[in-house]
Amino acid sequence: MPQQIVIAEHLRIAALLTDERIDELIVAQGSYQIGDIFLGTVENVLPGIDAAFVNIGESEKNGFIHVNDLGPLRLKKATAGITELLEPRQKVLVQVMKEPTGSKGPRLTGNIALPGRYLVLQPYGQGVNISRRISTESERNRLRALGVLVKPPSTGLLIRTEAEDISEEFLIDDLENLLKQWELIQQASESCTPPILLNRDEDFIHRILRDHTGQNITQIVVDNTEAIGRVESFLGKDSKELTIELHSDSENILEKYKVISSINNALKPRVDLPSGGYIIIEPTEALTVIDVNSGSFTRSANSRETVLWTNCEAAIEIARQLKLRNIGGVIIIDFIDMDTKRDQLQLLEHFTSAINGDSARPQIASLTELGLVELTRKRQGQNIYELFGKTSPNSQGQSYIPNITIQDINPSSPSEIGVINSTLISGEDIQALEENNVKKKRLNKVIDIETNLINEEHKLSTDNSKPISMDTITEDIPKENNKRKETTIINVKMNQNEENLYSLMGLDPILLLEKPPLSENYKVNIIRPGEEESREEKNQIPEDNQQKIVNNPIGNHQNNNKDIIRLKNKNNIEQKSTNSDEKESIQEENINVDIGQETNELININYNSLSEKDESTSTESKEVSEDPRRKRRRSSAS
Repeated sequence: MPQQIVIAEHLRIAALLTDERIDELIVAQGSYQIGDIFLGTVENVLPGIDAAFVNIGESEKNGFIHVNDLGPLRLKKATAGITELLEPRQKVLVQVMKEPTGSKGPRLTGNIALPGRYLVLQPYGQGVNISRRISTESERNRLRALGVLVKPPSTGLLIRTEAEDISEEFLIDDLENLLKQWELIQQASESCTPPILLNRDEDFIHRILRDHTGQNITQIVVDNTEAIGRVESFLGKDSKELTIELHSDSENILEKYKVISSINNALKPRVDLPSGGYIIIEPTEALTVIDVNSGSFTRSANSRETVLWTNCEAAIEIARQLKLRNIGGVIIIDFIDMDTKRDQLQLLEHFTSAINGDSARPQIASLTELGLVELTRKRQGQNIYELFGKTSPNSQGQSYIPNITIQDINPSSPSEIGVINSTLISGEDIQALEENNVKKKRLNKVIDIETNLINEEHKLSTDNSKPISMDTITEDIPKENNKRKETTIINVKMNQNEENLYSLMGLDPILLLEKPPLSENYKVNIIRPGEEESREEKNQIPEDNQQKIVNNPIGNHQNNNKDIIRLKNKNNIEQKSTNSDEKESIQEENINVDIGQETNELININYNSLSEKDESTSTESKEVSEDPRRKRRRSSAS
């Protein structure tokens, strides 16, 4: 279903519309916003609840952090209590994970997460995690392999849904941008005096486009000319597929697209359904209660159909209202009672389908014996009552006045500006990098690899000034692997971009095959578009000269690994002498790895003629074996 995004940058409010009906509001207001990174000081430690309060700035409400959320401090002493990890006036680097609600301050965590357009860097995390919405197994394997190769050690990486079918070059540059941002945050945390805000998403438009642009977005409306350029710059090639519109009318953008009226309606407890029924939404301190009523609905022929129809309509509207009002925590829904289990199951399936696209991941817990549906929804920022609600003085409960006007919404630029400005990769930057800098970066990587190879060769040749024998090289290799095995030629079709990428990262082209080869001793024959497969016959290695290939994959530049590719061949020399004191003569051949200087071919391995070396080796071995015989003949003659 086509959707559009309306952005009022000056007021820092955006709305997501489906068929001209508002489904979700995004508001960036308040002193603390989710994702803000602060350098704070510990005010007091509470061992009774394994938690501490941290002063992070201007508000009177200190942030709350639990021992399980301490991040790097928790990793050092996994079983330690809060008093052993924190002490008053200690500096801590924290991130806001929940905004202040009511009388509670913000919820903090030490597990920092830096979101990018395609990736989320977790400096204190582990492993590579992929969005569950990427369902294709081959795509998940590609992204997982790339993440393992490029992520720094002792860090975690979350691959977002937007990374699906995105080229590796874009993902690597997104990661490099996040790593640079994290390095600046660490430097600032060492030099600044707490409490201070270190990092915040300053650009509201970039934040909206990063988190909410999807395949269904067809139009983006902004309220100033400068914003159009930033939207086009961020989206890059994707901007051609969208309609970017400038709102230039005298009427306010929020009033024209009925955002203000939607806010007022969301503050009302009653929501009418299309067929005459209605729902009542009552928020409380502990949970939110939703009641479903049939109202004036009398369209169906019997009561069973009336109840089922009303409940299904209510399920769709409740899923929409949860997103619009940003209701989180525990939610209890009292649907109209149904007589049969079949109708209850049908309703739950319908409701599950309705909440499936919610980014807050609602989870249905159970259907109680009284017919109540229990579910939880992740809290993401302040709800609509905390942002715009005005409590009615004549009401005994929590009743809100739905009379918000455009004058009541104050322009909310951030009260603080982070020490580190969050920089995001724009679409134009990515295109320019792809056109102008790809060859240069690849060439630099080739030079780095060549330098590492030369240094490693020099180190091996000069280490302890001792000759290297075959016994020392193969002492850790199982005897069964020392035997010669037949080399299997495997054809892999690759285009030029895939070949360059796999060579750059040291990936085995065999990963492109659906099933891995059964043989461990194989040689990959690359078939490029337009080339005949007869190339396989030309590149085959004769059986007499087949050799065991020991591959040490070249790690990425961030892992500080200096591995080299060496090919070792052990020639078995027949010993014809009957003297028991003679020793076997074993010769090791090193085949050099030459690094090509062209950017299209990163590594070219030149195989020397093995047959000529075998003949020369055999001749030398015969001469060695004949020398003792000549000596015996001379001694007998004398």
